[in-house]
Amino acid sequence: MPDTIVRATDPDTPGPGARPAPHPDARLRAERLEFRFGDPCDPANPLGFRALLAADGNSELLGAAEELLDEVGFGAELVPLSLGGRLRDADQLMRMLRPVFRRDVALAFGYGITSLFAAAPVFAAGTPGQRESVAKLLVGGGRAAIVHRSLAHGTAMLRGELTAMQYSGGFVLDGRKDVVINAERAGAVVAHIRTDPAPGPASHSVFLLDPAQLPPDSVQLLKRKPTTGMRGCRFAGYAFDECEVPDGALVGELGAGVRLALRTFQLNRTLITGAVIASVDTVLRAAVRAALAGESLGRRQRGVLAGVFADLLAGDAMATAVLRALSLLPGAAHLAAAELKYLVPDLLRDDLEELATVLGAGGYSRDTDQGMLTKLLRDLPAAGLGHAGTASCQAVVIPQLPVLARHSWGSEPEPPAALFRTTEPVPHLDIGGLEVAGGGDFLSASLTASAARLAGSAPDGPYGEVLRTMAAAFHADLLAVREACLLIEPGDRAALASPATAALADRHSVLSAAGAALAVWEHHRATPGFLADPAWLVLALHRYGRRLGLTLPPPPPDCVDRVAEELLARFRAGRSFDLHDAPLAEAGTP
Repeated sequence: MPDTIVRATDPDTPGPGARPAPHPDARLRAERLEFRFGDPCDPANPLGFRALLAADGNSELLGAAEELLDEVGFGAELVPLSLGGRLRDADQLMRMLRPVFRRDVALAFGYGITSLFAAAPVFAAGTPGQRESVAKLLVGGGRAAIVHRSLAHGTAMLRGELTAMQYSGGFVLDGRKDVVINAERAGAVVAHIRTDPAPGPASHSVFLLDPAQLPPDSVQLLKRKPTTGMRGCRFAGYAFDECEVPDGALVGELGAGVRLALRTFQLNRTLITGAVIASVDTVLRAAVRAALAGESLGRRQRGVLAGVFADLLAGDAMATAVLRALSLLPGAAHLAAAELKYLVPDLLRDDLEELATVLGAGGYSRDTDQGMLTKLLRDLPAAGLGHAGTASCQAVVIPQLPVLARHSWGSEPEPPAALFRTTEPVPHLDIGGLEVAGGGDFLSASLTASAARLAGSAPDGPYGEVLRTMAAAFHADLLAVREACLLIEPGDRAALASPATAALADRHSVLSAAGAALAVWEHHRATPGFLADPAWLVLALHRYGRRLGLTLPPPPPDCVDRVAEELLARFRAGRSFDLHDAPLAEAGTP
């Protein structure tokens, strides 16, 4: 066990059988949780991959893992500090989620993160009593379930809708939703319900329901539905038949449901994407183990492993910037949150396909490594990292492009450095303060500023010249996107719905990711550690440029080797493959 863990936990180590006191620093709480889970590759570990896969095969979450999360009071991580929990900001929460996502996406959703998604509208707009009741439920280890509104581009899992008719004493609910995580064991249900038959932004409202207080003859708990992905999660449902609920069940204002969803989805989208990087970290670690088990680590294998590592660092750069923006720039995070949610999961799926070629090479066979890859490929779509998520995110981004082209790109000031300096604290997260429109485009502004600085003063040597040329090429592409978007009139529905405009949104998301990666590298240039090395940035930008079809200079000859050596050093030391280089419980030997 690394010395840092000993120092972090020794001062408040409790006596035998006592629950350890939560450390005020989320980084240290995350380290403690990581080591409480233990080495996931140890076949004798009751919380390891072998046990997790066995539970998944039985369509259940691992009971021992849920017991551990109960023991550490994980539900308090989902509740704001002001309501008696430990949630200070989204970046710190993402660090706490990664030890869970590193082992099982289904466990992360089924145990707790879905409860946060349900509770977020209540924390944002509920009455003091509503907020306190939900906070008490989660801090005490209870679950909250969320019933989403129907999505036009959703899968069958997302279809189904409830309606509510207002009367003098409250509302009457009708309808059904067949697939809801934790419907069977929810102590609270937060439902997005149609309260106006007319289409438009005021069509839905949010209700907080207590299943134990609903009239038993007007609500039915539907049977559990088997799923291909996240098989351990308990997906069941509800059917309402003239179910009367009081006025006090309404969260916020009547007709505010769509706006509440857009505000809170920023948190949901960003947390899922940032946390799932740890899931791909698990597969990359397995691929390194497979490659080292062979007679030699070939050039092609080094290229694949280094490329995926660079992708994880760059994806984490974007995720971290957006998570911190929820606190620092709450009026401007919605655009970047949507782009993060549909770009980075797509890149990670490509990475998993690359890693599969390494895991399957040379006759290597380790059932848990192959099993975790297969499980993750099944789980990602069920976690909303598929077509439905892409469509809903594009619906946020596309209408803003003509406005940004006219009022933001090229003129917006550079965002604060604290967005990209991962050790700096940010203000407490205020979910209710998140906006859904306006606010500019801080990642494009960052790209513009970085390109200008590198044009005037790039580092010495071959990396400096390559970075200057790459940054200029990405900035030039941003200007080309701007020119194309200036031809689109804001509000022109036909133009906004065209495939060409969707392609512009895709390009812009990659440019935003490049801006985040450049900024993270720039803001760590003066600090010790691998993030100051331009090699990872050059390799990541080269992969982004390939996605855009840009003509870029090749990376310097030693680029892949420098990134691969850092990857192997972290693997052997048991350190994470993200920006934080955190200690892991997993042994580093193949």
